[in-house]
Amino acid sequence: MSAAIDYYLTPISPYAYLGHARFAAIAAKHGATVAVKPVDFGQIFPISGGLPLPKRAPQRQAYRLVELKRWSGFLDLPMNLQPKHFPVPDIAAGRMIVAAGTSGTDAMGLTGAILRAVWEEERDVSDPATLADIAGAQGFDAKALLAAVDAPETEARRQAFTEEAIAAQVFGAPTYVIGGELFWGQDRLDFVDRALAAT
Repeated sequence: MSAAIDYYLTPISPYAYLGHARFAAIAAKHGATVAVKPVDFGQIFPISGGLPLPKRAPQRQAYRLVELKRWSGFLDLPMNLQPKHFPVPDIAAGRMIVAAGTSGTDAMGLTGAILRAVWEEERDVSDPATLADIAGAQGFDAKALLAAVDAPETEARRQAFTEEAIAAQVFGAPTYVIGGELFWGQDRLDFVDRALAAT
């Protein structure tokens, strides 16, 4: 029986972008199933001690840029450290990923494309037309997926993922959960690999 991984993130997270392709490869190597779960960190941060980026201390904000540059260089991933369209509301992008997952299609592929759109391509993923273009390029029925973004049940599912994340004690993105064990951050992917090898 294959391992199951809950993948909690926001689709505008730079660290989710840095880890996404490696995470997908690790999950595939072990035949693990991934449930992609976009959540609302606007609800999670206040109860977990987190702060949105603009409210963090200047030295933390400065060091974040140093770390992003280090990791993008180390992983040889193109990255705009301060993209034009960041931060932007992540609600529509998150809902689109939720809708893709609900329909049983490639939510991981769509998530990767949205993350690349922010951090490689400097596109505005809060814009419905941009999201439709990204979805269409990934082979989705963009019109149907965009319609699902506004469906009440899609937001209800995103809210359920958020409540589930809070119950699991998730506090940052990305977080990978295997058998109830949390692995926070793309720099913990070696441990994700080991945990899957042991299942």
